[in-house]
Amino acid sequence: MRFAAEPKAAPPRMRWLAAFARGLPTLLWGVASIGCFAGVWEILWAVGWADAKLLPPPHVFLGSIADQAKFFNTVSRWQIGAGQGGDVPTPAMAVVLTILATTGRVLAGLLIASVLAVSIGIGIRYFRLFGKLSLPTITLLAPVSPIAWLPVAIFLFGIGNGPAIFMVVIALLFHMVLATVNQIDNVNRNLINVARTMGASKRQTYARVIIPAILPQLFVVLRFNLFAAWMVVLVAEATGVGYGLGQVVMLARNTFNPSLVFFTIFLIGVLGFFFDFAMRQVQRKLLYWVPHGAEVLRGL
Repeated sequence: MRFAAEPKAAPPRMRWLAAFARGLPTLLWGVASIGCFAGVWEILWAVGWADAKLLPPPHVFLGSIADQAKFFNTVSRWQIGAGQGGDVPTPAMAVVLTILATTGRVLAGLLIASVLAVSIGIGIRYFRLFGKLSLPTITLLAPVSPIAWLPVAIFLFGIGNGPAIFMVVIALLFHMVLATVNQIDNVNRNLINVARTMGASKRQTYARVIIPAILPQLFVVLRFNLFAAWMVVLVAEATGVGYGLGQVVMLARNTFNPSLVFFTIFLIGVLGFFFDFAMRQVQRKLLYWVPHGAEVLRGL
């Protein structure tokens, strides 16, 4: 008896090409969307409705990247990249160092806040006494603006990476805890009842049923909080608790340099876009059983 041969796995290069082909339409639509936005901006400038001194069009602030890059070199204030002989980094290196500094704070704060929030949220529902003692306080602190925590961050960590990361963590933590608790409360009760009927313990129910059930929505919350992390870290850096893109925006404001402002906004937007894209790819790989919105809508 002959059995049908199993299909051979596609080589890595073909898999990459197939993935690129699937993502190409999305990429093209993204380029078209940004192109339309930039085109409208250019038209408003061309007809005189947008002042180039206040709202420089994209071809102005993107065409002077070399001139704008020199403002990223704040080595005299934060001493990054300076050698023992007082060497100053080149403008290109200063841009890279500034981007890496802000990105590192965002990722560190997001990671710390995510781990703490999920752990606390699960603990609130797993340990009843812990939940009764902690949930009211978390609900009380959730509406407080992250800006109000800025003096606390400076008192605790001084100047540098510490207060900026603390600001990101404190801005995300309470809302993510409440989101985790809400997701646990909304888990389908039938799934829990089936697990209990089959003899699963409380720990097994949480590990095998509740946590896998809340993961998809937690990834959505994590993606939204990624944008919040970028906003908070810029405020923290701009108010003097560290160097980074926020410091560049503040420098642009103090020197009345709109081109530098929009160039920095462009960098932040590009970084946020690619981090969101990377997070969506991680979500697709880890939660492969969850249908995605665009894939569901294609069948309608």
